[in-house]
Order: sequence, then structure tokens, then C-alpha cells
Amino acid sequence: MTRTPRRRRAWLAAPAALALALPACTTEEPLSVPGPEVSGGAVGPDEAVTGDLSVLQVQLEYPLDGVYAEGEDARLFLGIANSGPTDDVLVDVTGPFADAVDGDGGEFAIPVAADDNVYVGAEGAPTITLTGLEESLRSSQSIPVTFAFEQAGEVTIDAVVAAEGQEPTPPFDFPDPAEDPTP
Repeated sequence: MTRTPRRRRAWLAAPAALALALPACTTEEPLSVPGPEVSGGAVGPDEAVTGDLSVLQVQLEYPLDGVYAEGEDARLFLGIANSGPTDDVLVDVTGPFADAVDGDGGEFAIPVAADDNVYVGAEGAPTITLTGLEESLRSSQSIPVTFAFEQAGEVTIDAVVAAEGQEPTPPFDFPDPAEDPTP
């Protein structure tokens, strides 16, 4: 018989504790309180253009001073995966910036061979620089970028500014076979 009074006391105490805890939870909205930047940040998003062609891990290089000011240029990093039987060409990149130019400073056409990948911005690969940004950006903010392909059509995806210390490189680091110590 001693159990019944304890259970009643526990049930009566639970609503009182909940009533005291709820106001404490609602005093500040967690998203309105700025906090430190998350180390590493998120990788860029992926988006299918067609069933065979996808744009992968789209991101802007982290700015040296932490912020892209309005009018500055930003390098774009992404992968393009073509798993289909038809070659395609990235013919235009548009968005809230003045122009998109290749590594030589001119207009570009980036070929994407059938059943192959292209890593834009990787060492030795094609590069794209977005010139004259129309707004300032910091790490983890994004701008919409539209990629136009000759065959596959267009896709718009948010290009995220990389986090500090994060180098926007391909996510795979395969060892060099010439340096493999096993026969």
C-alpha cells in the first residue's frame, strides 16, 4: 500500500516540473543567438540535371579575409558526373554576379565526356571564376547559380561559401600507385 501514495506524488510533481521548465525553454530562440562557426562546415549540395548528368558538391572558395565584399570575384568548385552514353558541354553559368569566366579570363565551354567526371577547380582541371558578386557573402551563405548544358538543359543550385580551413577539393584522396609499398 505504500506504493500508491508515492506514485500519486510523482504524477502530481511531473506537471509542476514541466510548467517550470517550459518558460525556460522559450526565453530565447536558438537560431537567433549567433554562435561560433562550425569547424569544417557542410560540403556543397548535389543536383541531378537529367537521369545521366549531375552537378555535385557546388561551393565557392573560402574568402581569404572571411567575407566576399560586393563586387569581388569568387572561384567556383564543383564536380560534374555524366553516367550516360552522350557527351555534353557546360556552356553557361549565370547568377547574381557579373559574369562567369574560365581560368584564362574568357568565356568558356567545359566538355563533359560520356561516362566520365569533370572536377572544376581541381588542380589541372578547368576553372570557373564568378566575377563581380552582387552581394557580400561569408562562410556558409550561398547564392543561386544556374548551370546550362548543351544537351541536358539547365539546373539551378545554391553555391555555398566553403567554411574556413576547408579546401574545396574532390572528396576522394586515392594513394599514388607508384608510392604503394606492397608489390
